[in-house]
Amino acid sequence: MNPNPLLGVFLHWLGGLASASFYVPFRNVRKWSWETSWLVGGIFSWIIAPAVIGHWMTNDLFSVLAESPGSTILWCYFFGVLWGFGGLTFGLTMRYLGISLGTALALGYCALFGTLALPIFSGSFGVLLHTRSGMAILAGVGVCLLGIGFAALAGISKERELTPENRNKIIQEFNLRKGVIVATFCGVMSACMSFGLAAGGAIREITLRHGTPPLWQGLPVLVVVLLGGFTTNAIWCLVLHLRQGTGLEYVQFRMGSLPLLKNYLFSGLAGVIWYMQFFFYTMGETEMGAFRFSSWTLHMASIMIFGSLWGLALHEWKGAGRRTMRLLALSLIGLLASTLIIGYGNYAANTAHL
Repeated sequence: MNPNPLLGVFLHWLGGLASASFYVPFRNVRKWSWETSWLVGGIFSWIIAPAVIGHWMTNDLFSVLAESPGSTILWCYFFGVLWGFGGLTFGLTMRYLGISLGTALALGYCALFGTLALPIFSGSFGVLLHTRSGMAILAGVGVCLLGIGFAALAGISKERELTPENRNKIIQEFNLRKGVIVATFCGVMSACMSFGLAAGGAIREITLRHGTPPLWQGLPVLVVVLLGGFTTNAIWCLVLHLRQGTGLEYVQFRMGSLPLLKNYLFSGLAGVIWYMQFFFYTMGETEMGAFRFSSWTLHMASIMIFGSLWGLALHEWKGAGRRTMRLLALSLIGLLASTLIIGYGNYAANTAHL
């Protein structure tokens, strides 16, 4: 299979769109606590969708996992558990900061750790410094972080411009201090998804031997990593149910008061949309070639682009001044440029123009 970085960039854009969009259906969930809607969505995104789509798109999914080395399964699951803390707190980040600012801060940390840690620990970082394609990719990572920085500045500027009444009307639980702390923890832990996917090399080799098309080779790895993420999230949601007495929300139904079926549908839809980000991510990663680790930055940049656009569509920037909107525009320009620069770097590497 000959890599096609341009196709890879497009697939990462699709993944970014899915990631930036998944939280929107949750806005239609009524009279459920956060833990109830989050766990229902998580069952779809971390258990049902990976197993069903993985079984459908690959050959002998469960046989492949049974044949995989125990150490590989363990590491993928372990990083999934760590990533689960990031996935768990991402929802809280949205609650406290809104889609635009929350996504900017969380993904800034996530992009930095998730992209550069892999080549550093594998000892291949030096290759990046001595090739034109490698330098292009590093430049793209830097431009991505710059774009995310502009997004964060835009969010801070917006927070200063809005009156407390208008701010709380748009984001009812806005809390800058608490949101920044949660976003920092979320970003660092979320980067573990990148490590978990990288740890699944043996699973990829086995599924390819079973005849799975190369484009789908990452789907069995997702089953294991996301199972780890589900473990973390399920335990925390159950703890919240015990603390707050919300465990009966799954079955309570009062006509006109608790639209139970509607809540399940929208939470499930959010979960499936969430999963699609990594469905497209694993596809895009296979197309990036020698420097496939750069997929993580492409993913983060794409999420930021579409997250900012969703923020505009949902009027999170309503009332913001010209300075804030200029910063947001600079953010979008930088993020889009970063995906093109990284795409060029991978193209140059795969055509031997180092």
